[in-house]
Amino acid sequence: MKDVLTLVLAGGKGTRLEPLTRDRAKPAVPFGGLYRIVDFPLSNCINSNLRRILVLTQYKARSLDRHIAGAWGFMSRELDEFCEVLPPQQRIDENWYKGTADAIYQNIYTIEKEEPRYVLILAGDHIYKMDYGEMIRHHIERGADMTVGCLKMPASESIHFGVMQVDEEDRITGFQEKPKQPITIPGDSENILGSMGIYVFTARPMYELLCQDATKPDSDHDFGKNIIPSMIGSHKVQAFRFRDMNRKATAYWRDVGTLDAYYQANMDLVAIDPVLNLYDRDWPIRTFQAQLPPPKFVFSQPGEGGRRGEAMDSMVSQGCILSGGQVVRSVLSPNVRVNSYTHIEDSILFSGVDVGRHCRIRRAIIDKDVKIPPGTTIGYDLEHDSKRGFTITEQGVVVIAKAELPEAFG
Repeated sequence: MKDVLTLVLAGGKGTRLEPLTRDRAKPAVPFGGLYRIVDFPLSNCINSNLRRILVLTQYKARSLDRHIAGAWGFMSRELDEFCEVLPPQQRIDENWYKGTADAIYQNIYTIEKEEPRYVLILAGDHIYKMDYGEMIRHHIERGADMTVGCLKMPASESIHFGVMQVDEEDRITGFQEKPKQPITIPGDSENILGSMGIYVFTARPMYELLCQDATKPDSDHDFGKNIIPSMIGSHKVQAFRFRDMNRKATAYWRDVGTLDAYYQANMDLVAIDPVLNLYDRDWPIRTFQAQLPPPKFVFSQPGEGGRRGEAMDSMVSQGCILSGGQVVRSVLSPNVRVNSYTHIEDSILFSGVDVGRHCRIRRAIIDKDVKIPPGTTIGYDLEHDSKRGFTITEQGVVVIAKAELPEAFG
C-alpha cells in the first residue's frame, strides 16, 4: 500500500448538526463517548495498512487539528508514514473549496509531490468499518480509472446520496446525484445502489480530469455531480460493493449528518447487542485518550430518599464521577460529573459536563463543559425547553450548546 495516498475530506460545514458544529467541524464531533467521527475512517486506514494520509480541512478546523495531532501523530515521516492536516492553501486561487473535486484540485501540487500511483478519497464524517485494501485491489484487478464504493439502501434515501447503475460486471453505466426519483436496482423497486463517498483513482487520469473540470465555469466541481458522470462514457468506472468489517448480520454504515441520526447512532451503542461493535480487538478504533482516572461511582444509600451513584445500560468514560446520581441508557464522555439525586436517561453528555443535584434529564444531547444548575429539568416539557432557547430536533431530542448561558436554565 506504499503507492497509495489517502485523502480525507474533512472541511464541510455540517450545518445540519448545529449547534454541535457551531464551534467545530463535523468530523470533530464526539461520538460514542471517547471518539470523534473522523476516528472511524482513519482507523479503517490503519487497519487496512494505509499509512500515508492527508486530512483536508477548512471550516472551524481548530478542534479537528488538535485531535489529529494528539491522536494520529504517532506515525514517522522517516518511514514515509504520516497522518497530517492539510489546510486550504489558496495555491491556485483565492477561493475556498467549491466542491469535493475542487478540494482535491487545489491540492494537486501537494498530492503530486507524494508520487502516488493510486489515490483513495474518503469522507471524514461517516461511521463504519471497512478494509480499503480490498477496494484498492479490486480497482487494480479490474484495470479501472476510478472505483466508487457503494451499498444497497432504501430508495427513500436517494435525495441524500449519489445513485448508480451498473452492468453485470459492476461497471458503472449511469450516475444520478441526489435524485428525487432514482433509478432503483433492477428487480428491486424498493432499493437503490448508493454511493458511500469513497473513491479510488488511478492518479494520472485523476490529475487530467480535475484540471479539465477546473476550467469549466458551469461546473460545481463535485465528484458526484460532475466528475463521475463525465467519466462514464470515456473511462472505466467500477463499483465496489461494501464489505463490512463490523462482523454483524446487517452491514453497518451511517451518515450521521442530522441531529436525529447522530443521536440514534449513539443510542445504538448502549443496546445489549449493539449494531456497531466497538469491542472487536481485530478491528480497533483508535482515538486520543487523556491520562485520566477510571470512572467512579460513589454513595450507596438505597431506598426512598436515598442516593446511589450508578449507571445501567450505559457507556461511561474515564474521569467520570457519578456522585449519588443515576444514569440509564446514556453515553458519557470523559470528565462528566453527575451529582446526587439526579436522574439521566437516553442522553449523550460530552466531556466536562457537570450536572447539579436533583436534576431530571431525558433524550438530550449536552455539549462540552456545560454546567447544569441544581434542580433543572430537561426533556420533559419540550415547549418549555424551546422557550429557553434550546434546540429541539424533529424527533424531540433536546440539544444544549456549548457555553449555554446559565439564565437559559431558569
